[in-house]
Amino acid sequence: MKVPASFLLLSAVATAQTVIESSSFGHGAMVAPSREGIPGWDIGGEGHFPQILSNKVILTPPYPGNTRGYAWSQTPLSQSEWAAEFQFRATGVERAGGNLQFWYAKDGKEKVGSASIYTVGQWDGFALVVDTHSGRGGSIRGFLNDGTTDYKSHRSVDSLAFGHCDYSYRNLGRPSVVRVKSTNSIFEVTVDDKPCFATDKVAIPAGNTIGVTAATPENPDSFEVFKVVLQTASSPVGKAPPVQAQNTNQQPRAAQPQGNTQQEQASSNNLGSINAQFVDIGSRIQLINHATNNIIRELGNQASKSETRQSELLQRLATKEQIQGLDARLQRMEQTLLSIQRDLEGKDYRDRFNQLHETLRSSHQSLTENLKDNVLSVITASTPRMGFFIFAIIAFQVLLAGSYVIYKRRRANMPKKFL
Repeated sequence: MKVPASFLLLSAVATAQTVIESSSFGHGAMVAPSREGIPGWDIGGEGHFPQILSNKVILTPPYPGNTRGYAWSQTPLSQSEWAAEFQFRATGVERAGGNLQFWYAKDGKEKVGSASIYTVGQWDGFALVVDTHSGRGGSIRGFLNDGTTDYKSHRSVDSLAFGHCDYSYRNLGRPSVVRVKSTNSIFEVTVDDKPCFATDKVAIPAGNTIGVTAATPENPDSFEVFKVVLQTASSPVGKAPPVQAQNTNQQPRAAQPQGNTQQEQASSNNLGSINAQFVDIGSRIQLINHATNNIIRELGNQASKSETRQSELLQRLATKEQIQGLDARLQRMEQTLLSIQRDLEGKDYRDRFNQLHETLRSSHQSLTENLKDNVLSVITASTPRMGFFIFAIIAFQVLLAGSYVIYKRRRANMPKKFL
């Protein structure tokens, strides 16, 4: 049976996937042309600025903790059907923690920024969360929001997940590969080529922005992102029928070149895996050097602080001369007290006290007698005389009577007026 070439061409075009460059990084030879930034992406953080290396982006460092990092695409995704490949790695001590989010959100940088699923407010879109939920070894969960639910103030954010699967992602020594596919017919998530969860009831519109955020507690995990690749996708329309060989005699001839090709591919894959392991070891050594430099810097800061405190304490302490002067003063005070004690013990002051008591009593008695006489004489001398007082009253009455008589006489002698 012959298959038309036009049908094969249409099938290939229908199933072909094109990388969306504006929302992808890490699919080329290097993550970015320089360590200053990734073209088309906004990089930032809190307490730490993400480090851009040749093959990955370190969103949160292994030291210190309580840091956040984010990477947001500057261009919204115009395709309604897409497929994303997200490669990350998480390393840390035994009881370290943190969470990593893959976002497809509207106005992601403005509405989400560096927030995690537990600290974000009202947002619109899809979030894939990687963390150690409920004390398990690790899990991957999916969240949806239409902009009406405030996750930051919600009582139980974990109950809002619409899909999840268990996945131990910490300290694997290799990148974990997460793929998200969103089409009109299905929404599915796979981890390391194994299905995580899928549903046909979710359809996310176009116009949202791709982003990655990470947050760590006091004992942090180091989250590294190797690749974020967005590709166009389409709903499955069925597989093309297999092409039947026209000449069976050519099959034995083609078998040997195919075997050689498989051997070459296997050897190239081995070389690629070895190179990837070397790159991984180099990146780990860089992380160890970075953490060691941070520890040495902190130790140097602590040493300088200790020296400063020691110098301040030495300045506050008394000098040898001051201590000697204080000792001399104490010795003089001790000698004075001893001399006073000897005087008090060697002399009898009873007669002196009796004389003092007698003197005070005689002084008090004489003062009391003199005070009585003086007070009586002062009162007597200052008392007004009664004769003078009576004379003044009588004189005033006589003066009033004389004035009245004179007034009557003058009035009687005045000429009378007749009307």
